[in-house]
Amino acid sequence: MPPRLTISKENYLKAIAEAESEGEIVKAVTLARWLHVSAPAVTMAIRRLVRDGMIQVGAEGHITLTAAGRDVATRLLNRHHLIERMLTEIFGLEWYKVHDEAEQLEHAVSADFEQKLIERLGMAGVCPHGNIIGMDTPADRRARGLKPLDEAGAGERLTIASVFERDRKLLEYLDSVGIRPGVVVEVTGAGEAIELHGSVRVERTVAARVWAG
Repeated sequence: MPPRLTISKENYLKAIAEAESEGEIVKAVTLARWLHVSAPAVTMAIRRLVRDGMIQVGAEGHITLTAAGRDVATRLLNRHHLIERMLTEIFGLEWYKVHDEAEQLEHAVSADFEQKLIERLGMAGVCPHGNIIGMDTPADRRARGLKPLDEAGAGERLTIASVFERDRKLLEYLDSVGIRPGVVVEVTGAGEAIELHGSVRVERTVAARVWAG
């Protein structure tokens, strides 16, 4: 009998895949930070997921997904992507709000409804934050000619490609200063902060969360 998948287990598996896609080596402390949970809670969750054959814990606590765990994470990532697109393309919800909504809805969507979303939206598009479906590492983005905005030099004109979507305050800030996927920006300064259009000053820690090319 296959192990019972709870919402909590699904969240852990998806967080592992998401952290990997940001180029992180996943450990218990990584999951505590990504999921905003305590260290003891992470320890218990790791034990259950190892028991269920969903993850492996290697040297120095490095956590990786098994084939079964990756299947679950991929299914959730795909659903999350489709739901975000549904919320913006069909219902017109603001792009900086859809991640939080999709986090809740992705666990409730049936296979039949997911198929309807695929038929309506397709699987090839990007989400409202500019991220493609599935795993997309920093190396993958660089291979497509993209780079973090904090690496831009003065005088460059770049098109915003994608932004880190798992921080609502960050998304609201970016929206307020006109930084969103598809927008062309002119870098007018690259000192302690990245200056855009001569009037928008973006701290480098923020610019590092934005990919452009």
